[in-house]
Amino acid sequence: MPSAPITVHLIGDSTAAEKEPDARPETGWGTPFADRFDESVTVENYARNGRSTRTFLEEGRWEPVVRDLAETHYVFVQFGHNDEVPSKEQYTPPDAFVANLEKFVDETLDCGAKPVLLTPIARRHFDEAGELEDTHAEYSELTRSVARERDVPLIDADERSQSLLRELGPEESKSLYLHLSPDEHPNYPDGATDDTHFSERGARRMADLVLEGIDDLGLELAARVVRDE
Repeated sequence: MPSAPITVHLIGDSTAAEKEPDARPETGWGTPFADRFDESVTVENYARNGRSTRTFLEEGRWEPVVRDLAETHYVFVQFGHNDEVPSKEQYTPPDAFVANLEKFVDETLDCGAKPVLLTPIARRHFDEAGELEDTHAEYSELTRSVARERDVPLIDADERSQSLLRELGPEESKSLYLHLSPDEHPNYPDGATDDTHFSERGARRMADLVLEGIDDLGLELAARVVRDE
């Protein structure tokens, strides 16, 4: 008997978003993530570059998600990169960040759907001694606290990606992010050194970490993942 259809709504920032052709090979992890499920799962990617929880709400991007929710749906929520930087116009103070995450969770539950919170995936910041810096500490912990208090599933993408980066080290980990030499790609004639956004390879690895989290949580979605041969 065919599996009942499931829809996953992904909301978040540029690290998860679909990219325009002129931004390639920059790739959000939501793109390879969507390709890893069988035909019974549809992934709707609402993540957008430069958004925080606050601006995502202020721009009315949450309403179409809520409007479409049903009991067979999931909402994956990954914010923090833009919320946490005071110098950015998208900055969201900690108390507002928590309130916004709670809104996403509560309204998803009110619709009978299933929220899943994700901490923000790590930036590739190594210090001079080759030690990885924890750039998301406060906002990742705020996300964990909302998951605990609302008793909803959490995928600790920050912790998982930090572990991967430490394993790879300062040099090998560059391949996961948008590091390009001049003239290596026509979209970046001057090259690129970006330790926040992912290469195609990096997006696949980060999607794998999220899928591992789905497995560890025992979500129904885990049975719909197309496994590598």
